[in-house]
Formats: sequence, structure tokens, C-alpha cells
Amino acid sequence: MNGKKSKLGLGVALLIIGYLLFTSKFQERVSVLGTSFEGEPVEVRGLDDSGYDGSLVPQRIVIPKLSLDLEVREAKIINGYWEVFAASGAWGSGSGLPGQVGNQVIFAHAKEGLFLPLKNAKIADIIYVLTPISWYKYEVSEIKEVMPNQTEIIAPTNDETLTLYTCSGFRDTKRLIIIAKRAI
Repeated sequence: MNGKKSKLGLGVALLIIGYLLFTSKFQERVSVLGTSFEGEPVEVRGLDDSGYDGSLVPQRIVIPKLSLDLEVREAKIINGYWEVFAASGAWGSGSGLPGQVGNQVIFAHAKEGLFLPLKNAKIADIIYVLTPISWYKYEVSEIKEVMPNQTEIIAPTNDETLTLYTCSGFRDTKRLIIIAKRAI
């Protein structure tokens, strides 16, 4: 009888230890996931978000081949970071504007209904950006993954460039970048 009690006690102790280990690992995973682009603003260096033409600010992005049609809102620079929205795309205030020389940056979470379809983008895919006054057409010229600290990808350019930015990689540790040039 004593042997059964000690085995039962050992079994209960192992179950409790297993439960504690599982829940601590689960909490750690949630914590790591929470430190990615999810809920995190996008760091901006050297961009000025004052004095731009509001009639050129993107309001919508459409990529027909990916069945992507997404509202775009203006993301202000707050303490050196762009805002990130949970339910829409964002145009980085201070980045380029459609129809003008510069690097316009549009970003969103890699979630269903947002930028998740970008993982299937191909070179030469067509992207449309809608502003309050016109549609602008772009063609994908480059697709790459970068690390989150590689912010040069959002730097101004000497030509009209559209840069789409979202999470990628294991546990969203990288950024998927789609670069497109104006197609006339």
C-alpha cells in the first residue's frame, strides 16, 4: 500500500511540474510573439511628416492577382515611430506620395484581411494605389526579406517607388518587402 501511495504522489507531482513548465513556456511564447511587428510601431529615422499634399495620401491599395483590396490610413510619426493599425493598412506619413518622386511606404500586419497575401506576390504583379483624386498603377520589381532593424528600406528614393512592408519569417522575426515602380 505504501508503494502505491508513493507512486501516486510521484505521478501527481510530475503532473503539477509538467503543467507549470507548459504554462510558463506558453507565456514565454506569447511574450515573444507580442514583441514582433504585432502591435509595435514602425521606427522612422530622418523623415519629416509636415507639409505634404493631403489629396495625394493613399486611401486604398488593390493587388488583383492576390485578391487584396485594403483600406489605407495615414500613420503619423509619434516619438520617432509610425503608428500601426490593427484593421487597416497604413501609409507612413513623411514617406513619398503617389505620382511624385520618393519612396511611399504602405504597411500592414501579415494577417488574413490585411497583408498576409503578400507572401504570394510575384515580380511583375500590378498594384493600384487610390488617392482622393486618382488611381496610380505600380509593377512589382523586387521582393525580399530583411531584418526589422534594416530601416534603410524605407529611406527616400530618387524615383517614384512604392514599398510594401509586413512581417515574415519564423515568429515574425523578419520583414517582407515588396518594391514596385510606377507603371504607365
